[in-house]
Amino acid sequence: MLDLTFIRNNPDLVKEAARLKNNPIDIDALLELDRQVINMQQEVDQTRAQQKQLSKQIQQAAKEKNVELRTQLIAEGKQLSERLKALEPELTRLQDERYQMLLLVPNIPDPSAPIGKDEDDNVPIKYWGEKPQFDFEMRDHYELMQHLDLIDIERAVKVAGTRSYALRGDAARLELALIHFALDRLAKEGFMPLIVPSMARDFAFIGNGQFPKGRDQVYEVEDEDLFLVGTAEVSITGMYKDEILKAEELPLRFVGYSPCYRKEAGTYGKDTRGVFRVHQFNKVEQYIICKNDHEESVRWHEQLLRNAEELVQALELPYRVVNVCTGDMGDGKVGMYDLECWVPSENRYRETHSCSYLHDWQARRANIRYRDEDGKLKFVHTLNNTAIASPRILIPLLENHQQADGSVRIPEALRPYMGGQEYIHPKQ
Repeated sequence: MLDLTFIRNNPDLVKEAARLKNNPIDIDALLELDRQVINMQQEVDQTRAQQKQLSKQIQQAAKEKNVELRTQLIAEGKQLSERLKALEPELTRLQDERYQMLLLVPNIPDPSAPIGKDEDDNVPIKYWGEKPQFDFEMRDHYELMQHLDLIDIERAVKVAGTRSYALRGDAARLELALIHFALDRLAKEGFMPLIVPSMARDFAFIGNGQFPKGRDQVYEVEDEDLFLVGTAEVSITGMYKDEILKAEELPLRFVGYSPCYRKEAGTYGKDTRGVFRVHQFNKVEQYIICKNDHEESVRWHEQLLRNAEELVQALELPYRVVNVCTGDMGDGKVGMYDLECWVPSENRYRETHSCSYLHDWQARRANIRYRDEDGKLKFVHTLNNTAIASPRILIPLLENHQQADGSVRIPEALRPYMGGQEYIHPKQ
């Protein structure tokens, strides 16, 4: 959420941000609504002031035993009360309408962000690793998983419907190894490990920026104010709602794990083969709360990206980093990188990690503040980045490390978490 005063003072800048982010919000309509709220608030305040003054006059008339004047003043007081009864609900309605519109206002993208409409306009800025050259007929990840008896989609679909899967044998062990590996690596970097609720209340999704616009992607627990999260970021944001932190506590660095859920609305017929786009997955997320300072946010943004790169490099996966364009980054982002791993079967890079900084856009929605060295209250800045998301990461991992004999080599970094196992072999 942007500061309302900032919007009032910089309407053209906010309109341009909305245009760059393909956001259809009408800023002029918001400002007109804001003017209505201000005018009605003034009217309510004036009426209350008149009530207060009238109350004093009634008391004085009573002391002076001026019955006629007191009766007249009481009648005027009833008129003011009736006026307030009409004004206050309308003021509340307008304030709520303004708040709902404020939730839809996008953040201002950094000037360094490429201007573009969608993912086709993202700009590659780094490549790492050598793409594998196979001298045998390679398999895609789903063929590999079937060949190695690592997956059961048919029975999972019987249980939970389309876009469901069940990992078997070494795939189940590999996913847990990846999660443990990511948690360990980031804990050594000073990030506090968290296992957070995979259900959260409405306020956590609003604070995180996924409501109201992303509600169609979220599963709701019927008859409860609970929804299934698509990232630990939602839960961590909600955990700190309405808190005032101390400057010396910052930055707070977390590496949070949670089961995650996503409806994948609007993706009918897209990526239906295998486990790229599924309804349930497990994710380890980096999350930072830092001081309200642009340069500090940028530093942490680069560090989060380095962390993700080091994880992927340890997994020996070729990848590229793209600077995400304005039209693809989402409403809350000031700047965003995607890390995309090479998928041999598709002959292209696919997104496996997203790294974003949001300034105080989330903090204003969740009311997360800190008291600086001068005792002044400020909204914090927040950042997030994927560490590991599975089963998506299994796709490049299995495909890039497949062998001619149909086995898959386990990267050295994961072997301690797999009991020293070096290969996943077909069952004899």
